[in-house]
Amino acid sequence: MLKPNSDDLQTLNHFLRVATPPAWIEYALKNIPSLLVDHAHCERKAAASALNFISKYPEKPEIIDVMAPLAREELLHFEKVMSLIRARGYAYGPLTPSIYAQKLHKNITQKDGKKRLADQLIIGAIIEARSCERFAALAPLFSDEELRKFYLTLAKAEARHFQEYLRLAYLYCKEDVENRIPIFLDIENELILAKDPVFRFHSGIPELI
Repeated sequence: MLKPNSDDLQTLNHFLRVATPPAWIEYALKNIPSLLVDHAHCERKAAASALNFISKYPEKPEIIDVMAPLAREELLHFEKVMSLIRARGYAYGPLTPSIYAQKLHKNITQKDGKKRLADQLIIGAIIEARSCERFAALAPLFSDEELRKFYLTLAKAEARHFQEYLRLAYLYCKEDVENRIPIFLDIENELILAKDPVFRFHSGIPELI
């Protein structure tokens, strides 16, 4: 059976500091339609984010080299999730987002372009890391074999994306990255451990529990 690289997961989990609460995992397993619909939105937004980096920083070849294939891969993931949704008779439609990404982005540096880029890349790395951690946690628990295999594949992809985002952050603003990562992780960890009014792929513990 396909498995995420254990060394990658160990590094990534150490980076995140906090594991997804069991209550979130339990709720996700009982609400697969909601999980997949928001998952599809996440893949679409991840592709759009990668393209946005290219649009904002066309003069940086390293960003283009990473973000162009990343956007293509995220769109392929979106198509796959959509096929899973349709095959199971679930309905895809608009969703109100969780406050997760919004809270992280509120703390991006505004006036210093170099630091702003580093902050955006750090947030990208954190989101990809959390995605990987949750894919890896959910996959072995699915009774649906197709979902299990797909989520294990995604865990490997997100671990790679996490590394790519973090590498770019160090490349463009190495002197600030070490100081900024703990700030964003403090915010992220608080969000993951807190009660959340909505259930989303990136959310805290649903208040409905």
